[in-house]
Amino acid sequence: MNKKFLFSLCFLFLCFNQLIFAQKEESNVIVCEDFHITRPLIEINAEFPVNNRKIEREMKKKMKKKILESKDKKHRDPQHFEFSFEKDGYKYGTDSTIIQKNDGSRPGPTQKINIAGQSSSSRPMDPSGAAGNDYYIQIINATVYKIYNKNTGAVTTTGTLGNLWSPATGNSGDPIVMYDRFADRWFMAQFGTTGNKIYIAVSTTSDPAGSYYTYTFTSPQFPDYLKFSIWQDGYYMTSNQSTKKVFAFERAAMLIGNPAARSIYKTFTPPSGGGFFCSMAGDSDGNTGLAPAGTPCPIFSYSDNAWGGSVIDGIQIYQMAVNWVPTTPSATLSFVSAVPTASFDGSYESNWNDISQPGTTQKLDGIGGTLSYRAQWRKWATYNSVVLAWPVKISTTQRSVMWCELRQDQTTMAWTTYQQGVFTPDAYTRWLASIAMDDNGNIGLCYLKSGATTIYPSLGYTGRLASDPLNTMTYAETIAAVGTASQTGLNRVGDYSQTTLDPDGITFWHTGEYMGGTSTSPARTRIYSFQLILPTAALVSVTSSDADNSICAGSTVTFTASPTNGGTNPSYQWYVNNSPVGSNSSTFTTSSLVNGSVVSCVMTSDLSGVTTNPATSNTITVSVVNPVSPSVSIFGNQAICAGQSITLGSFSSNSGSTPAYQWLVNGTNVGTNISSYTFIPVNGDIVNLVLFLKTLIL
Repeated sequence: MNKKFLFSLCFLFLCFNQLIFAQKEESNVIVCEDFHITRPLIEINAEFPVNNRKIEREMKKKMKKKILESKDKKHRDPQHFEFSFEKDGYKYGTDSTIIQKNDGSRPGPTQKINIAGQSSSSRPMDPSGAAGNDYYIQIINATVYKIYNKNTGAVTTTGTLGNLWSPATGNSGDPIVMYDRFADRWFMAQFGTTGNKIYIAVSTTSDPAGSYYTYTFTSPQFPDYLKFSIWQDGYYMTSNQSTKKVFAFERAAMLIGNPAARSIYKTFTPPSGGGFFCSMAGDSDGNTGLAPAGTPCPIFSYSDNAWGGSVIDGIQIYQMAVNWVPTTPSATLSFVSAVPTASFDGSYESNWNDISQPGTTQKLDGIGGTLSYRAQWRKWATYNSVVLAWPVKISTTQRSVMWCELRQDQTTMAWTTYQQGVFTPDAYTRWLASIAMDDNGNIGLCYLKSGATTIYPSLGYTGRLASDPLNTMTYAETIAAVGTASQTGLNRVGDYSQTTLDPDGITFWHTGEYMGGTSTSPARTRIYSFQLILPTAALVSVTSSDADNSICAGSTVTFTASPTNGGTNPSYQWYVNNSPVGSNSSTFTTSSLVNGSVVSCVMTSDLSGVTTNPATSNTITVSVVNPVSPSVSIFGNQAICAGQSITLGSFSSNSGSTPAYQWLVNGTNVGTNISSYTFIPVNGDIVNLVLFLKTLIL
């Protein structure tokens, strides 16, 4: 009976899946229904300053009337998991071989800025942020934005996003801000609580506090959890709708302020397990530019084999291309491939209570069912890449972040998993991640971290260099914002966070929600940036005060170490024949060397992140000799006739290769610097020769 019952359930589930996959795809064109060009934000904000109390009252009214809650993901069904690791075996769990159980060995990434972001009593705050050339914009639910000076962290202006429309729209939520580096423009968006509205604002110039083109579109269904990306032929949007869709907005028209800018959407049926689901469109980034014209936008989502059917653990990839013809635009959305990853467990609690906190039984939402925002895409010389992250289950008490880098061969256009991992260096939970790659191929991973007894929800990050061993985060975890309290009465703690890349190509920016306040008002947001600097080598070279490294026994000689990347206070250890000598000094002076002594130095830099540290110098082999006495003798005929000239010669020993000669007659210097002397002597002349050595006699 049990077997028949299970078979019936399985049969019904498979039929249900077949019905889903048999649904007819739908597409439609949506024209902008309301367009304005705003005044500069500075002027609007001066006239309509932010009133947080009013905003919070309005949000509470909407929540009370169920205007927001009825459409929010909290009130959507969770995904269905046919199988589980606990009941059905390891292939439905997270593969232990990809779990990184040790922290990175490098010192934490170089932090640039770390400032308090906005806070609000509205929950969750859903912070979004992006960096431009000079400014950073953070925006949170309800929907307040702040523009910061990127270098100092000073706030230049604050406003509510709804005031950009005329009449002003409600400040409803799920805001997203992007910096379109390829056009040097700013993009801000949110949904509307009534009429399924999508509100998009695009700056008219590079000035984030200047004027904006504002557009209003209507979605056929409520666009919950809307997520945007930049592509060569449009601004793409995915969201959590009852019928899965991908939208493209006419980027070229919106950048020039065309009131007739259009949008087109396509429906599709990727594996999802039912319930809450949101795919992610490829988000162009990096110094190599947009994809070539005509390149379809890749659409990514993860799939879990625990959903049942023929679904694999991996990444489902679709692609959408749009033809923005003047008459009626058209679009295609097609399946590309299912790229396998290592096995993982993407399951979560049906009540969304997944993450433990200290001092309370209230658990937090692990945000299962979707990839983390963003799906950062970038092109390289021979391939394209995307980095992705999503939450996985490690055990009944721990969850963590799985991440991967996929690569697409530009010749075959095939996608493969290049590397993957689950960063879990301790027993704590990490989730609500966001991942990005810099212009050097280095990866930054940011997340929220919490423990059941000791760590309040805190913001942390790690990273890896492109040259590091695959599948590992090699930088030690850094906590950017320490949690100080737990949230009670609510399981929502920011439905997403956002990591973006600075236009400089090497600085990562992140904003996220954490519990950094008091027990009665714990939620806060933070903004921080960091770099994964390419490592420099620590080097040291040694020279001797004796140029040819040859000395007499007992002579004093000084060796000097010259460091490279030694930092402000490097340490030194000198060695003679591999035995430590001397003191912690950049110089070493001695008179006790013997012939063949080998001198070297090891320098330890106090810089973080340098390679070959400690650094070992070159070696110097010293020749040491005992001194010998030179000698010289004169020879020639001593008996000659008066008036006859004579040539005297000399013979020397231990005189080196280039001795100097001084001849003397009766104590007076005569002759030249040669080994012989010719003259006409007189009776009784006394001749002497003095030999001078120019070089050391070895």
